[in-house]
Amino acid sequence: MPRRREFAYLTTTGRRTGREHTVELCCGVRGDTLYFLSGGGERADWIRNANADPRVRVRLGRETVQGSARSITDPDEELAARRALAAKYEDWSAGKRLSSWARSALPLAVDMPPGAIADER
Repeated sequence: MPRRREFAYLTTTGRRTGREHTVELCCGVRGDTLYFLSGGGERADWIRNANADPRVRVRLGRETVQGSARSITDPDEELAARRALAAKYEDWSAGKRLSSWARSALPLAVDMPPGAIADER
């Protein structure tokens, strides 16, 4: 994948229509996993679609890669996801309080093939 991008384009399959839906989202990275935060929580269609069918595609720059979406159940991973997005978009650093968005938005993880996002930091 290309160097650091400000946004990712997440494509999910509509849970009712079966049609593809693409949304532009902020993303954070940790290892081979991309993280997204939903300000709309569980009500966001892209979250509901990803929960219904975890097979997703993510476009960063010109490259698109298949991934597998999942809810985050580990509190440590959830905090790391929130911090990754806050650091990238809100100039957050250790010792600072996370913003309301970073604390309250619903995180979603998308596991990517090994090495697919190695340069996306």
